[in-house]
Amino acid sequence: MTDLVPGVALDLACGPGRNARYLAERGWRVTAVDGSPIAIAKLRERNVEIDARVADLERGEFQIHPDAYDLICDCYYLQRDLFPLMKTGIRRGGMAIVIVHLNGDSDETVTRARPGELRDYFVDWNILHYREGQPGEACHQRAVAELVAVRP
Repeated sequence: MTDLVPGVALDLACGPGRNARYLAERGWRVTAVDGSPIAIAKLRERNVEIDARVADLERGEFQIHPDAYDLICDCYYLQRDLFPLMKTGIRRGGMAIVIVHLNGDSDETVTRARPGELRDYFVDWNILHYREGQPGEACHQRAVAELVAVRP
């Protein structure tokens, strides 16, 4: 992401804000949202310039306005009804970065995506990167789907 021109970013389900801090340190104006007051407090302690908000995404406590962001990140959080909102919230030419856990051998699909499901949500976008498999991070053990896509 070093070649992207900083703009306005949204980090959904940000946790303590690793991605939000990374973006802010590179000149992005970042809004970070998570349902955990503890995670948001930790983020605020580390970076006061980030607009860090406590909001329950499942209850719709945070509104994604149309054409408001140049970048939306959604890492390791699957809420299917957010995808249409994310897509309209990103300006033309803007980018979505999404990582979700994949469904393994079980039938659980509420918190994990089916193979190919993430790509299907963005089939009408320019997909720059899509991969399913083991995560590149040691802290995550389950298979993931990774997507980087640009709004046409």
